[in-house]
Amino acid sequence: MAAAVRAIGSLGRFTAAAKYSPSRRPPPAGYACRNISTSTALQTRTHVSCDIKGDVAVVRFNTPNSKVNTLSRQLNSEFTDVMNEIWANEAVKSAVLISSKPGSFIAGADIDMIEACKTSQEVTQLSQEGQKMLEKIEQSPKPIVAAISGSCLGGGLEVAIACHYRIATKDKKTILGTPEVLLGLLPGAGGTQRLPKMVGLPAAFDMMLTGRNIRADKAKKMGLVDQLVDPLGPGVKAPEARTIEYLEEVAIGFARGLANRTVSAKRSKGLMQKITDYAMALPFVRQQVYKTVEGKVQKQTKGLYPAPLKIIEVVKTGLDQGRDAGYLTESQGFGQLAMTKESKALIGLYHGQVRCKKNKFGTPQREVKTLAVLGAGLMGAGIAQVSVDKGLKTILKDTAQQGLDRGQQQVFKGLNSKVKKKSLTSFERDSILSNLTGQLDYKGFEKADMVIEAVFEDINIKHKVLKEVEAVIPAHCIFASNTSALPISQIAAASKRPEKVIGMHYFSPVDKMQLLEIITTDKTSQDTAASAVAVGLKQGKVVIVVKDGPGFYTTRCLGPMLAEVVRVLQEGADPKKIDAISTAFGFPVGAATLIDEVGVDVATHVAEDLGKAFGERFGGGSIDFFKVMVEKGFLGRKAGKGFYVYQEGVKNRSVNSGMDEILARFKVPAKPEVCTDEDIQMRLVTRFVNEAAMCLQEGILSNPVEGDIGAVFGLGFPPCLGGPFRYADSYGAKQLVDKLRKYEAVYGSQFTPCQLLLDYANSPSKKFHQ
Repeated sequence: MAAAVRAIGSLGRFTAAAKYSPSRRPPPAGYACRNISTSTALQTRTHVSCDIKGDVAVVRFNTPNSKVNTLSRQLNSEFTDVMNEIWANEAVKSAVLISSKPGSFIAGADIDMIEACKTSQEVTQLSQEGQKMLEKIEQSPKPIVAAISGSCLGGGLEVAIACHYRIATKDKKTILGTPEVLLGLLPGAGGTQRLPKMVGLPAAFDMMLTGRNIRADKAKKMGLVDQLVDPLGPGVKAPEARTIEYLEEVAIGFARGLANRTVSAKRSKGLMQKITDYAMALPFVRQQVYKTVEGKVQKQTKGLYPAPLKIIEVVKTGLDQGRDAGYLTESQGFGQLAMTKESKALIGLYHGQVRCKKNKFGTPQREVKTLAVLGAGLMGAGIAQVSVDKGLKTILKDTAQQGLDRGQQQVFKGLNSKVKKKSLTSFERDSILSNLTGQLDYKGFEKADMVIEAVFEDINIKHKVLKEVEAVIPAHCIFASNTSALPISQIAAASKRPEKVIGMHYFSPVDKMQLLEIITTDKTSQDTAASAVAVGLKQGKVVIVVKDGPGFYTTRCLGPMLAEVVRVLQEGADPKKIDAISTAFGFPVGAATLIDEVGVDVATHVAEDLGKAFGERFGGGSIDFFKVMVEKGFLGRKAGKGFYVYQEGVKNRSVNSGMDEILARFKVPAKPEVCTDEDIQMRLVTRFVNEAAMCLQEGILSNPVEGDIGAVFGLGFPPCLGGPFRYADSYGAKQLVDKLRKYEAVYGSQFTPCQLLLDYANSPSKKFHQ
């Protein structure tokens, strides 16, 4: 999932009270104090306030005790009251909607408000109330201008596009988007009906079906925003405060201009836009667009996510059957989607992400400012890139010049791709790179606050670098290991200060994978853990913290599943079939492809280590199968050959014919009673889920939330299922145990359900997520 899941928007019902701040200047003649009603709301408004500046009302959103504004019942109710007062006030000719928070216009609807609804009808009602309110704004006789600075997402964007004019700050923090689809929902306050008319059908579908963020300058080109305002630098006040004041002044000027007709809200469209609009007005062209988009959605989602298909249906209804039918289908679709298990799973992941972006160990005693990374391979260079990119002074050390050059080139390429996408300027890229030092010795390590080693997975090499590092680093410096399976306590055994040793397991590619798994031993101090989490959060990661043990949590869950993949291959399934079966279940990458991506040599190494630690339970396919692949050089993508053949620029990979001989050599008879496509799926998934439950039972995991986040963001467990623990809740622990028993009868102890799953199976009321 992408950047995932952000605060969403569907506008909901507006309720209750707020603080009013009347203008400090005296009201104009004839105004009398009609800007203030005598209701008790005046003393109690807390989320929305209103100033009158001449003949323009400035409405400010400011959710208390929150970094962002969300459309909660409280804010919605106060907003409705304030707008009704503005419409009743003859001295006010126009209005500006603005946020008092520099980084957030409105970040979307309050998800708790949607989750509190017990039926789809309640959610539909929320949607219809939002639709009515925004229709009043759209039909307002007094022009309304949205002044946007910061996040304008979901319901926030729906508020903005209902206004007559939009002005945005040309700032990196100003993003517009409709991320509802990422929570299994759709824009529920008229967004599905207004957006296609504003930006055209193809662009509207792209926004609503991907949930991607759009920067202010792109929004202007698309016609989503009418004017841009450049941010101001520092002055008497901070830059953000000055920019908001300037944005407000500009917006007031435009609101006044719209009211006295010196400014037109009519947008001039370019030739291409006119041609596109003309084409989209033709029913047969629209049908072709629907068909193409539906085909793409089906291919990408395998039909496992209901929201994208519902968005297409709702847009189609509005364009083909008219506005009223469109609004009705939108509100009903919103209600239906909110009750789906897919939406509940995605919202559960959103809450989990929010929880994993907080440091449960508190603030570390000293901030990590200088970070050293040992090993400039793919992982080391990736860790260096995400660190230097976030302002950490970073040393990248390798033992060979060639390796160091390759690593530094990787960091440059990673940052340069952002320049190509225009999210960085070349000056900013060079400025970031100036904080990266590449070297072959330990010079400067005496100033390091943290060292992360990303050297080869060999305990002797790790002990060697640990001793070398401890000879040169200061007393407060933390030593972190990016191992994927070696127990951290074994690594720490060579340390003079085991309380300063911790595991930081990153996932490849580091700049794209969101998860960081932090591993603490019995000796790791709380301050060391706090520092590691703080660094991970600074790098933009979603962080889970687990206890030490072979394979920790993520590698340990993956191990049994990959052992089962090998057994299925030995039983005669080809790699393409295994990939098709696993992606049909919802895994973003097929299981055979995943082994190629991880690296067959790495998979062999991990399988051997975990086999030694856990014995027969981690069996399945033959480990020699992997070893022969390694001997033949079939290491996966990095070697150009694994289960598949990889060629630069060739998208459709072919199966590696060199594998035929290996598959024939290790072939075992299949058991027809457990070899249907569904059985193969469930054999892979039940071993994964059973191991996850075992980790919770043994205390490796402290809670199911981190287990779900780790599995989805680190291992690609299907997001639509919400993670192994949410899946166990929705599928049923008893049903899972029954499946495990079925396979146990055929294959033995590898499928023996763990005690925790048995306990939950025997108590149907017990759930991992209450």
